[in-house]
Amino acid sequence: MKLLVRVIEAKNILAKDANGLTDPYVKLQLGKQKFRTKALKKCMNPSWCEEFTFKVEDLKEELVISVLDEDKYFNDDFVGETKVPVSWVFEAKDQSLGTAWYTLQSKNKKAKSKDGGPVLFSLLFLALVALEGEILLTICFSQNSTLLELPPSGDHSTLSKKHSFPGREPASRSFPRMSSSSRLDEVLSSAEEKLHAPTFADRIAQIFNKNGDTTPMTSNEASDISDTESVNSLDGEPKSEEQSSSVDFKELMRSLEMKDQGGELPSNLSGGVVLDKYYGATPQELNSIIFSPDSNFLKSSADMQGSTDLQTGPWKFENNGESLKRVVSSIKPPTKLVKALKATEEQTYLKADGKAFAVLASVNTPDAPYGKTFKAEVLYCITPGPEQPSGEQSSRLVVSWRINFSQSTMMKGMIENGARQGIKESFEQIEKLLAQMVKPLDLKDIGSEKDQLLASLQVEHQSDWKLAAQYFVHFPVIAAILLGLYVLTHLSLAMPSPVQGLEFVGLDLPDSPSELIVCVVLVLLGQRLLDSASRFMQARAQKGSDHGIKGQGDGWLLTVALIEGSNFVHVNSKRCSDPYVVFTCNGKKRTSSIKFQRSKPLWNEIFEFDAMDEPPSTLNVEVFDFNGPFSEATSLGRAEINFLKSSFSDLSDIWIPLQGKLGQAFESKLHLKIFLNNTKGSNVVRDYIAKMEKEVGKKIKLRSPQTNSAFQKLFGLPPEEFLINDFACNLKRRMPLQGRLFLSVRMVGFHADLFGHKTKFFFLWEDIEDIQVIPPTLSSMGSPIMVMILKPGKGFDAKHGAKKQDSDGRLKFHFQSFVSFDVAQRTIMALWKARALTPEQKVQIAEEESEANDVQNTEEESAAESVHEELESKRHLTADEDSDARSLQNEDGGSFRGPEADDIDMSMVYSSVLAVPTSFFMELFRGNDIDQRIAERAGCLNYTRTPWESEKPDVYQRQLRYKFDKLISRYRGEVTSTQQKSGLSGTNGWLVEEIMNLQGFMLGNCFTLHLRYQVEDLPSRSVGCSVQVYLGIEWLRHTRHQKRIRKSITSNLLKRLRVMFSELEKEYISGA
Repeated sequence: MKLLVRVIEAKNILAKDANGLTDPYVKLQLGKQKFRTKALKKCMNPSWCEEFTFKVEDLKEELVISVLDEDKYFNDDFVGETKVPVSWVFEAKDQSLGTAWYTLQSKNKKAKSKDGGPVLFSLLFLALVALEGEILLTICFSQNSTLLELPPSGDHSTLSKKHSFPGREPASRSFPRMSSSSRLDEVLSSAEEKLHAPTFADRIAQIFNKNGDTTPMTSNEASDISDTESVNSLDGEPKSEEQSSSVDFKELMRSLEMKDQGGELPSNLSGGVVLDKYYGATPQELNSIIFSPDSNFLKSSADMQGSTDLQTGPWKFENNGESLKRVVSSIKPPTKLVKALKATEEQTYLKADGKAFAVLASVNTPDAPYGKTFKAEVLYCITPGPEQPSGEQSSRLVVSWRINFSQSTMMKGMIENGARQGIKESFEQIEKLLAQMVKPLDLKDIGSEKDQLLASLQVEHQSDWKLAAQYFVHFPVIAAILLGLYVLTHLSLAMPSPVQGLEFVGLDLPDSPSELIVCVVLVLLGQRLLDSASRFMQARAQKGSDHGIKGQGDGWLLTVALIEGSNFVHVNSKRCSDPYVVFTCNGKKRTSSIKFQRSKPLWNEIFEFDAMDEPPSTLNVEVFDFNGPFSEATSLGRAEINFLKSSFSDLSDIWIPLQGKLGQAFESKLHLKIFLNNTKGSNVVRDYIAKMEKEVGKKIKLRSPQTNSAFQKLFGLPPEEFLINDFACNLKRRMPLQGRLFLSVRMVGFHADLFGHKTKFFFLWEDIEDIQVIPPTLSSMGSPIMVMILKPGKGFDAKHGAKKQDSDGRLKFHFQSFVSFDVAQRTIMALWKARALTPEQKVQIAEEESEANDVQNTEEESAAESVHEELESKRHLTADEDSDARSLQNEDGGSFRGPEADDIDMSMVYSSVLAVPTSFFMELFRGNDIDQRIAERAGCLNYTRTPWESEKPDVYQRQLRYKFDKLISRYRGEVTSTQQKSGLSGTNGWLVEEIMNLQGFMLGNCFTLHLRYQVEDLPSRSVGCSVQVYLGIEWLRHTRHQKRIRKSITSNLLKRLRVMFSELEKEYISGA
């Protein structure tokens, strides 16, 4: 049987170090089994959240939990301990003690505290889970309370529940606070006597309990016990080995193929691709080489990497035959930083349909540093490759990876970097090994996937006579022809009639009503026949002249293969439509041929657009019904393909549903194959940024691949999209929302994460109809507002970020409070002009700007001569100051860290007891005169605030804007702040959170400040409150001055807090 323990947190730990702090850790012991948590430095209220597993041999044993203070040079100091008998857990309801607080006591029951009073006990937060039999362990996790169901650290909502036990109480209730140490000793003694009292349940459990291995293990290790034992038992159970080996690997693959329900292959894992290679073997052969038990690949790979003690388990069906798994274990060789350790790898087939295979390998290394907090996952995807020139089939192997963290850890970045390097080196060796077993292929020799697909397309050729017969063979045309032949025959047989009535020689009019009707019918049939013939000739002239014409130039080359259509509606009185397709991209059009009388036409035509300097954003597709040379074509449906929202792999073979009344009503679709290639190479980013620098008039920093990857992951963009610049600003809706505006080649994006509420959207440059600048107003807190107005019907995916929508359906987005409004405006206008304006508009704007610059230059030339000498004299004086500022200045530089940055570390910077009640303390955040006066005395100039508004029940939010006095900051920069307040549950207190953006400060755009004020009433005092202030710094950009910035911010914040709270106490005394 196993006892699972989770150590969550502790509070009110006694200080053991000279600095008044403690470095606590927890040591657990059950019999001879021992384990300990990590030590937390300088922490009085530590949080561990670590899990451990012990094997239980005797129910009379006690679990001893001790808290100690780690000392680097001397013996560790004892803080306190508590003991829990295993029998308590066995006799408890559901065999679980649940989550409870347990009081720590000293080893010597008669020990006194330094002041001679009773010992002040700390509280340790534990989760004790039931004793579970080895056989029922899996069942227990699915039915009873398990460690996975326990509340996370800091969640004390479940602590109000009290647990009762037969005949006794747990330690947390056995040792209440007392005023007398002798009374405390009596309670402890009686409790210990009860702990050792044998019960009938103890004896019954001992009968079924056998001695076993006493090695302790963690819960992460426990999750892999069954897999490890299955590997280790290969030699000990020859019978099962013979049975498993008798199952042919090919038969297993056939079983998976029969059970496959279709679906797509899983996408690559987030860590990146470490191997992408084509091989001269079929997917089935490559799958057998890597994963078949008869293959020598695993052993050769282990030998090449220096791994030893390789043990491979058989492939087995699990979950009622739904998944096929096996377990592989080995001893990894030591490195410079890590000793030799055991690795257990669980391989699972995610897909096997006979053509494509996907295998997920989850590697667990619990003996590695922090190995219990993560698992490495590797995904193998084997898919068919292009056909070789010899006609043989090839295959493609793509291997991606990621680190899956089961617990949060501060070493996350270091672990990922180390794993990235290790996995990269391992698969470099695996690639060499595979090259010895299977012939690798070069795409240059076999042709690209695009060329292979396009080469297979064959245009449907039909002769003009066959098309004419198909087009003209229907009743109206046949009737017109027959009637015309009948009239001609009549004319050849009949004699001319005499001239009568108003007739004259050469003019023969109908002589009766019946002749008049016949003439009208003949005219109408003749007109119908001539119109059909004209339409046919015009349609045959439009034979898809754009088909097969190669695009010209270097850049982004767009290729579209039009395959077929489905469910095209017939209009008017025609039996079927005569459809053709028009493609439009960046103002250029390509038109397909017309297919006569087809509701399911087959084209197989290829269209290429001339190379573009920037990647296209959208491709517009519209299907028309041909109505003749003089009639307007009827639209059968349209579609827009957004390259930012679709991956190239999805576009390489896609059915697109058509929008519009006719397209949606009949569910019309188009089958397309779209390819977008860059023929300029890797210099396209540098060339574009160099061009934008000329437009903006400011140096634009080239972002790193890591920054671009984080940007792409944040908005779900394709890999060819790269970041140009990003700015801190506020999105103006009902209330300003602090965030960042991201600018790339094709889109404008905004992201904000305020108090855990994330806001994210983007729209295309081409969707913007106009950009306006509103001068500063009181409502914008003195900041200019940039308004982006979208075209009607555009950008509805980003509607939640728009301030309003006008009567024409245009969305309007308001952005304000830029760190440098001029730089942001120039960059945004340059990118918008480059993408959204037509060449004629660009020429017109350039001419207007040129005329304005000529006038301005003539005025500046005369003024420049008069100030030239004065500037020369000042240049030497400011040279030293500029050099000092340049060492720190980093405006709009650095690198964006992305959404996967580590959590903000909130550390306490101030804690005190104020002689004011909590209700009066909150006057600091009421928005009244006291708030204004104290802010001004604390060095806040031009202090403005918005009223509190309710965001949700019991949560209120407001905006602040002010400048710092020169005594606080010599830069006298501007602060934009968002405050949110809410009541503390269960107590008479408040929690106020604040996010501050500093503008006009040196390196102020590299970070955002997070403050947390926590104030509670003191029950022991009639007038007084406890105040704690926490500070966290969110680093938006990397800078080597982080320590210097943190130190400066902390010291200035402490001075400001002391001034504010002292002024608050003065206000309370004067008001009283």
